[in-house]
Amino acid sequence: MVGARRRSSDNSRMTRTTEWLRVESLDLEAQGVAHNAEGKVVFIDGALPGELVKADIGRRKNNWEQGQLAEIRKESPLRVAPRCPHFGLHAGACGGCKMQHLHPAAQVAVKQRVVEDNLWHLGKVKPEVLLRPIEGPAWGYRYRARFSVRYVQKKGVVLIGFHERKSRYVADMQVCKVVPPVVSDLLMPLRDLIMAMEERDRLPQIELAMGDEVIALVLRHLNPLPDGDVALLRAFAATHCVQWWLQPKGPDTVRLLDDFGPQLSYALPEFGIRMPFKPTDFTQVNPHINASLVGRALRLLAVQPGDRVIDWFCGLGNFTLPLATQAREVLGIEGSEALVQRSRENAAANGLAHKTRFVARNLFEMTPELLAQDGVADRWLIDPPREGAFALAKAVADIAQDPSLAPGWQPPKRIVYVSCNPATLARDAGLLVNVAGYRCTAASAVNMFPHTAHVESVAVFERDA
Repeated sequence: MVGARRRSSDNSRMTRTTEWLRVESLDLEAQGVAHNAEGKVVFIDGALPGELVKADIGRRKNNWEQGQLAEIRKESPLRVAPRCPHFGLHAGACGGCKMQHLHPAAQVAVKQRVVEDNLWHLGKVKPEVLLRPIEGPAWGYRYRARFSVRYVQKKGVVLIGFHERKSRYVADMQVCKVVPPVVSDLLMPLRDLIMAMEERDRLPQIELAMGDEVIALVLRHLNPLPDGDVALLRAFAATHCVQWWLQPKGPDTVRLLDDFGPQLSYALPEFGIRMPFKPTDFTQVNPHINASLVGRALRLLAVQPGDRVIDWFCGLGNFTLPLATQAREVLGIEGSEALVQRSRENAAANGLAHKTRFVARNLFEMTPELLAQDGVADRWLIDPPREGAFALAKAVADIAQDPSLAPGWQPPKRIVYVSCNPATLARDAGLLVNVAGYRCTAASAVNMFPHTAHVESVAVFERDA
């Protein structure tokens, strides 16, 4: 492959370290971190803490070097054989996972440490209690995925999968161990399907969205599909029991090819909730962890029957609707008016419209005045995107410093913050604890994405009356 030839050229420019390097830790990209004899930091892809290694160095800066594992003199007892044949440092290796060579339990421990370190070093916050991390199945967990599609005309093949490591090329994936086996088994038939289609070179992406009863596949197509291609899609759906959605342009153009069969949805059995969704909606990749996370978040929030709760960044109502089964009233706030409407529909479908209200707000431009408009609440649930909830935390901190900015407004007694970025959680926690008068009473990692370096977490903040 072209990508492999290019990497071979890159490897020729690498130089092997003359000294053995002792790996001290893993960074956020799952690279081993060591120091050479000069005291310079060396990042080593594929190396694990405790190992004694040599590395092929490809990048050099004044304060650091970066390379990949070349030799191991002392191996970590936590190193395991990767389950997926496409994982590794070899040419063409899949970039979807970064930690399959590390025992799953050790992966969780690393992520727990990342949460703890970020809270302290970035936010100067130390949780009073570190809770047991939330973890679940390590394989076949991924119900959401975005596969790139490429027709390689010179070779007469179609590739469907994630990108190669550190490359824009599509990995030659024949199986995938992190998606459910039924989806992994579709990869090769999908390659045959796309190869047979007239528009094979204008189909850049297939997005997977699995519900409890449906496998939905969203086909991105740059040109209108001819009748023959549509017939092939229908035949594939009938043979493999999948549901096709077509996406000619942006996510708002997605439409179901044939409107029959079960609706795409997932359940939260602990709360008697069923959540319908569209395949391009944001839902959690890992349904097993999502159900555990919702349960833990609500237990930590300890909602009382008379409480008013605000769910910030509420999305489709993943937390809002379970909260509504326990609270007097829940206000869900989200940036997208379309999502707000979908949340209202989901609340009505679950018989909770009378206990919920949804509004659209730009949560990245929150001020004390806007915060006061939504009223006083006993408890908050915050579940922001990777950017975090800085404007919201700052508004709370500003009011704590100057109550005249929002006369009569009272901060919530307890906040549960669900984060997909430990750095922005730490930043916001610093405001809540060091300025707004909260204590961080508990925190833990959430292993939503096993075998990847992605770290999710949950933290609890309490304010004494």
